[in-house]
Amino acid sequence: MSETIRAGMIGLGAMGAPMAGHLASAGLLQAVWNRTGSKAEALAAVIGVTAADSPATLARECNVVVTCVSADADLLAVIAALRPGLRAGSTVVDTSTVSPDTARRAAQQAAQAGAAFVDAPVSGGVEGAIRGSLSVMAGGESADIERILPVLEAIAASITHMGPVGSGQATKAVNQVIVGGVAEAVCEALALAEKLNLPQERLLSVLAAGAADSWFLRHRGQSMLDNRFDTGFKLALLLKDLNIVQSLARDLNISMQGVELAIRDFGRLVESGDGNNDISGLIRLKRAPADAWL
Repeated sequence: MSETIRAGMIGLGAMGAPMAGHLASAGLLQAVWNRTGSKAEALAAVIGVTAADSPATLARECNVVVTCVSADADLLAVIAALRPGLRAGSTVVDTSTVSPDTARRAAQQAAQAGAAFVDAPVSGGVEGAIRGSLSVMAGGESADIERILPVLEAIAASITHMGPVGSGQATKAVNQVIVGGVAEAVCEALALAEKLNLPQERLLSVLAAGAADSWFLRHRGQSMLDNRFDTGFKLALLLKDLNIVQSLARDLNISMQGVELAIRDFGRLVESGDGNNDISGLIRLKRAPADAWL
């Protein structure tokens, strides 16, 4: 008989907090930890779990640790902090977006403590995290993924095993190329539509009914036309992801001009102080006169 899952959640941002809520609703969550302790304590009180005083304590209490952090260095720091509490039979499930190499390094560090590691980045936006309908692209051993499947099913509508550790992050890199490219196209198109004085409601309706339809258009079209950029995936985080893609492209000796354009555009917005805006804030750059960013 398999061991009962006692999950812990590390990282309670816009994606991590709702994921923790779904795990708690499924009866799988035992403890949470966040770098800002007050955030962990507040959420723990709401969903009825414990706020651990350290990652190591959480790892001792839980046999599955789900992480959702912002960057490669954050993940490696969390793994290091977890290691004193990890043990044989534990599994670390990382839902962050990091490089495939970082995922493999994290797996090696977890293995030194006897624990398994699954890289399980997600796609579907904050809305998907709130609904529990994310898409998971997982890398790791089949047995490890099978063991933590109830955890993934609590947060996702789609779970796909892509191969060994690192394959999930490689898949997420491909995903982010599309996300960045679609954002470029949709923001540019809607900026053009504004200059042409087209009626917004009819425009979004007709675009969504044809070949131009996309998740980004449906979920961000109206909000960006209304100049609302305070929800969703942050510009600075997509820029970080695209830099990972750029590094992979260099290693593979392939040209990715669309990625280079997106890095340039999102980099300008981050430099101008818009890094915490949703990526649809790109439309502000597309609205500018042609020579404004030269």
